Amino acid sequence: MIYTVTFNPSLDYIIRVGRFKEGGLNRTQYEKILPGGKGINVSIVLANLGHENTALGFTAGFTGDEIERLLKERGLHTDFIRVQSGFSRINVKMKAGQETEINGMGPVISPAELEALFVRLDALTAEDILVISGSIPESLPDDMYERILRRLSGRGIRVIVDAAGGLLKKVLPYHPWLIKPNNIELGELYHAVLPDRQSVIPYARRLLDEGARNVLVSMAGEGAVFVSEDGTVLESPAPEGEVVNSVGAGDSMVAGFLAGCLSSGSFEEGFYLGIACGSASAFSEELAGREDALRILQELKSPVPR
Repeated sequence: MIYTVTFNPSLDYIIRVGRFKEGGLNRTQYEKILPGGKGINVSIVLANLGHENTALGFTAGFTGDEIERLLKERGLHTDFIRVQSGFSRINVKMKAGQETEINGMGPVISPAELEALFVRLDALTAEDILVISGSIPESLPDDMYERILRRLSGRGIRVIVDAAGGLLKKVLPYHPWLIKPNNIELGELYHAVLPDRQSVIPYARRLLDEGARNVLVSMAGEGAVFVSEDGTVLESPAPEGEVVNSVGAGDSMVAGFLAGCLSSGSFEEGFYLGIACGSASAFSEELAGREDALRILQELKSPVPR
């Protein structure tokens, strides 16, 4: 079974206004409410691609109820821990010429509630895959990812980590199966600017030297790079298309990569399906659906001469 962990799920309130007036009245031209959070995004795209999975994490209050309802409406399996203090956050994604985000704080998670998550993770076996991604609430320790990797170490569980900064750096000694920074996050780790795919490759290799088994680097309009523990290097430009919504594109790449690897046993198939899913999400108001992802995948494999 595939499990995803989202420490701080959200309801994403997506709105579009014609022209934002600071300090004045603004009326929406478009609005939608979607379940959000990086792990949840991975779960949704995996389900869209036909891969059963279970979403773990924490929910609280009326917003938590709605997050769970929306996921079950999509046919997803969930096993969230209900938090007693506060409510799951609401994130506002406003589009008015450019994208602006306002992210809520999330609930206060107690030690007992955190332990309930550990109990769920302790039940995982070598047949399972775990995806942990995204930020953590302020009520949790900043070595949260490291604690999980340490607890699961030596059990043969494939762990995928999508995080930035210290959260990512601290898990490397525990040899995660895959890590997925973007090029900006990767550059920040090593105080470098990585504007193109060739500049990313040596820094991805540094992550391998420090403990990661495989590294997938998303680069928005520049495409992506993959470097594996066996020395394989794959790189590809991004498909052409109009970017409608950048939220969740990296998470969709993680889901596509995993789905492709599981279906084919090939890193190459995973890499290209990952790019296709990331692009399908970026070109749509919602996360990648199977039909759009497979269409873009076919275009990647059979590029039209320019």
